[in-house]
This record gives sequence, C-alpha cells and structure tokens, in this order.
Amino acid sequence: MTAAPSHTVSPAPQAPSRAGGELFTEERSAEVVAASFAHTPNARLQEVLTSLVHHLHAFVKEVELTEEEWGAAIDFLTRTGQMCSDVRQEFILLSDVLGVSMLVETINHRTGGTSTESTVLGPFHMTESPERQPGDDINLDGKGTPCLVSGQVTGPYGEPLAGATVDVWQTNEDGFYDVQQPGIQPPGNLRGLFTADAEGRFWFRSVVPRYYPIPDDGPVGQLLAATGRHPNRPAHLHFIVSAPGYRPVTTHVFVADSPYLDSDAVFGVKDSLIRDVPEVDDPARAAEVGLPNPFHTLTFDLTLLRADSPPVAAPPAPREADAQPTLAEGAFEGGAS
Repeated sequence: MTAAPSHTVSPAPQAPSRAGGELFTEERSAEVVAASFAHTPNARLQEVLTSLVHHLHAFVKEVELTEEEWGAAIDFLTRTGQMCSDVRQEFILLSDVLGVSMLVETINHRTGGTSTESTVLGPFHMTESPERQPGDDINLDGKGTPCLVSGQVTGPYGEPLAGATVDVWQTNEDGFYDVQQPGIQPPGNLRGLFTADAEGRFWFRSVVPRYYPIPDDGPVGQLLAATGRHPNRPAHLHFIVSAPGYRPVTTHVFVADSPYLDSDAVFGVKDSLIRDVPEVDDPARAAEVGLPNPFHTLTFDLTLLRADSPPVAAPPAPREADAQPTLAEGAFEGGAS
C-alpha cells in the first residue's frame, strides 16, 4: 500500500514590524496622524500641521460629520478653487467671511492701544495709486457727495511724521471701485498717493463713500445665503500709511452713519476706526478748499508704532464666566442694519 503523502504546514507569515507605530483608531486619530509629522525638517511647519490635525479631528468628532456632509465640503472647496482667477481670489473671500482674515491681521498687528488699529487690505488695491499733491481732488468724474478728507500722521509720542506716505482708495457713490467699472470710471478714480507735509498733515478732496456688497455670485455667496447672512460692507475709505523707521499700517476709516457697521460681512469694523462725516454749510470755506457748498468733512489722524517697538503681547483670554454670546445685529437680514 502506498503511504499517504505527508502535508507539511508552513508557518503563518509574520506581520511586518511597525517599529512601534500605532494604528488608527477613532479615539486616538489625531495623535496617530500627528505622529506622522515627527520627522518634518521645518519645526514651524510641524507645529502648524500638528495643531491643525488636532483641531480638525476634534471638530469632526464634535459634530460627528456624516459622509454626505464631508462630500459636500469637498465639493464646496473644489468649486471655491475653480472660482479663482487673476482678478478674483475666492479662497481669500472665504477666509474673509469666516473672520480668519481679520483674526490673522489683528494678531500680526497688535497695537496695545498705542497706534492706529489695522484691518484687512481688501481685494481692490489692484493697481498703484497715482501720485497726488496736497489738496488734489481724487474724484475724477465729478460724481457723488463732495467730501474734504484730512488728517495727521504721528508717532507713538505724538511726533509728527514729515514725509509720511498716505495711500488711499475708495468706492464711488454707487459702491464700486474704479477697477470694477473699466470704461465707466476713469482709471485711478478715487485713488491717491499723498506725501504728508512737515507737520505730518495731509488733505484731499473726494466724495463720501458708499456701502457695497462683496462678490456673492460664487460658492462664498452661496454660503452667506445658506446661513442667512448679507454680503454687505459698510462705507469706508482705505488707507496704507508708512514712514521710515515706523511700522506701516493698513486700515480703513468707517462712516459713522453707514448701514452694516454692526454686521460687516468680513468683520473689519473696529470702534476706533469709526468717524462722523458731518455736513458743512459755509460758502466761504467751500470756496477756500475748492468744493461746492455744502460739503462734508472727514478727519482721520493716524499713529504709527516705531519699527523697533517690542512685540505686543496677546490680550488675556476672557474668563468663561464673563463670556457672553454675541449676535451681530442685522447679520442675518438682507436689509440694512
């Protein structure tokens, strides 16, 4: 009788060594992913990515994000990128309406209450402002409510900053910048690059700016509509002011009686930047400054920090007992607030 063949059982293959690595679990998802950055050469990049992963995973767990919601988010971000072009940056707009742009600006330009506060640059500083002389009229098409704008640039101790550069731009009476209306507004309309005099003073003729909507025909506009938010910004003038030996400031001055001051779509309003724009009925004064009577006036003084000033510490976090829920009045309405 032929002997039955013998069957040799081979040992099971060993699992590859993970060199002490930890497998992904719901409980420790962030820790496992963050550990993958352990050999990142750039220490700051490692710090930022590690923090991002911890916060992002905590968010997903807190809201228990569904697969459908995750897919919708991916689609939203894809369409946001597809909306970007040479003249439009939808991702910056998204950052704006989520308040991230203002937060980054505020953190990086803390003043400690000793200089003019900053705000976002905005998307319409797309062309160099033409050089102007003191008193020039930047309202090239003669439309709108005339306004005399003036101010003084000083350092933190009140020292006048002679020769300071004052770059300004604003909307017309219809709420549009010149770059938005080529062929309608003259190039350089309502823009100007001024040099402060020996006392740090500047003045020019313009018009009272108007509130306006941010672009809302893309994914960011859909987000605003889905959350019941309007797309409007209150009336303001933009400023970039600089002087040798001092830190430049990018800021706005807001018109005190404008709609949407308490519900700016990009959260740019700060109390210290709001100014009255009163009407002046004085034919002699109007003739002196070269404006029709009556006209409006706007005074905006700016203070710059010295370039060698030490960094300003972050303000203390509010105590939990002091924290109050905040609702921006009018933020969820389509009309003016």
